[in-house]
Amino acid sequence: MQRLNEDIKTGQLKNLYLLYGEEAYLRRQYRDRLKKAIIGDDTMNYHYFEGKDISLGEIIDLAETMPFFAEKRLIVLENSGLFKSGGEALAEYISGQAETTTFLLVEAEVDKRSKLYKAVQAKGTVAEFAVQDEATLKRWILGMMKKEGKQISSATLEFFLEKTGTDMENIRKEAEKLFCYCMDKDIITAEDIEEICTKQLSSHIFDMVSAIADKKQQKALELYYELLALKEPPMRILFLIARQFNLLMQVRELKGKGFQNKAIGEKVGLPGFIAGKYMAQCSRFSKEELRQAVEACVEAEEAIKTGKMNDNMSVELLIIKYSS
Repeated sequence: MQRLNEDIKTGQLKNLYLLYGEEAYLRRQYRDRLKKAIIGDDTMNYHYFEGKDISLGEIIDLAETMPFFAEKRLIVLENSGLFKSGGEALAEYISGQAETTTFLLVEAEVDKRSKLYKAVQAKGTVAEFAVQDEATLKRWILGMMKKEGKQISSATLEFFLEKTGTDMENIRKEAEKLFCYCMDKDIITAEDIEEICTKQLSSHIFDMVSAIADKKQQKALELYYELLALKEPPMRILFLIARQFNLLMQVRELKGKGFQNKAIGEKVGLPGFIAGKYMAQCSRFSKEELRQAVEACVEAEEAIKTGKMNDNMSVELLIIKYSS
């Protein structure tokens, strides 16, 4: 990101950029900033293509066409899938592309072994936008708070992140809701967050598994019924329960080897503050219980797919079994 910021600031822009990674909010932000820096408001020389049904022949023809009363032509390709397959022709072209054309390639995922990725890396600028760490997200949220003239305690900020998850677009939307709700307040409280912010599905599943661990069967079932009322398919709920138990099994094993929150989070793909919650939750299950729970989820999925059991009932029985 630092290199992109420098290019935009100095105006020393390249002819080829690749923006990729899980964090969609940052991909879009830098896509738009680069577009503005490269071509401004010029619509005659701007071409945007999205999706996998892209004609590379048409794109290469455009790239070879001189810009209309301008120095640059900008071609943006987004979510094309070309970095996984079918990008060989574009890889060959960009090695000697026209100097009057800039390519801005935006992808959620790339295969770094692909010919296209290697070609872009050799000739252009590659920027990865991974899920941001806890410290970065907190600084960003506090920046939004300061801009709105709001204050928030460290504990309340963590509670907000637990509610929203780490997706920056979701954080931004929930923060906007919170600012509107607290328009006449200077200090944002946990009660405000509880009242107005939408709990992420992963947090809902976490609470359900906590209720299962505490043998609070009624609470676990209530949370399940809430998810059904929100139109979440039972099979998706089952997948997330299985994922939760699998994560807990990994966290328990790493905890037993002496790893701390941050290291565990990095190994299993969780922010440090969330990993701490998982460490507390996994201690309420034995290693054998977690293994059996994962196996039970697999068996439930098989029973549903083979028609032996209704999906709704299968998940309900699983919850009852482990919360009894």
